[in-house]
Amino acid sequence: MAVFWERGYEGTSFDDLSRATKVARPGLYAAFGNKESLFLKALDFYDAKYTLFMREALEKPSSLDVVTHILRKTVELNTRFTEHLGCLGVNGAVACSSEAESIRLELVRRRSLSEAALARRLKRAQKESDLTNAVEAGTMARLVMTLTQGISVQAKAGVGKGILMKMVDEFLRTWPSKPATSIRSKRFVGSPVPGTKVARSRAKAS
Repeated sequence: MAVFWERGYEGTSFDDLSRATKVARPGLYAAFGNKESLFLKALDFYDAKYTLFMREALEKPSSLDVVTHILRKTVELNTRFTEHLGCLGVNGAVACSSEAESIRLELVRRRSLSEAALARRLKRAQKESDLTNAVEAGTMARLVMTLTQGISVQAKAGVGKGILMKMVDEFLRTWPSKPATSIRSKRFVGSPVPGTKVARSRAKAS
């Protein structure tokens, strides 16, 4: 998995895999059949071990919490290992030729499933009056997933965790959460806020 993560699908040869696994080429062919099959197994392992945070995020109580969890965990994962920065899926998909079209399509399919799940969660947030209806849930989900891809590319290029976290924080400040109705707005016009000087003086007068 680490070899694919570092070099991408097309940048990895069977000789690279043989050296990394210390298994001769015939043994790899016998066990996995071809490089594509081995890559998909590596991708399954990667998803199970490193991307559980995507599913965890969907259980967060608010849309802002959901997106915060996704983006910050994405930065952490993509900058965690100096020997293979970025994301296995994104690294594997970048610069795929027509010969690796089946791999590209599989990576797109998996990413689309994550995007669709996020879109459903954001639609729920709108029904719960947590996310403004002024935005389209599917578009916001696509925006978040595009940002995760950008984080991966930037991390692979050597951009540090601190800079990426600052970028995430700036994005989160613009998140269109539906503003909660303030306590003051629920009171009758002219009714003083409890604890203020005006409220205490009126209480004494009564």
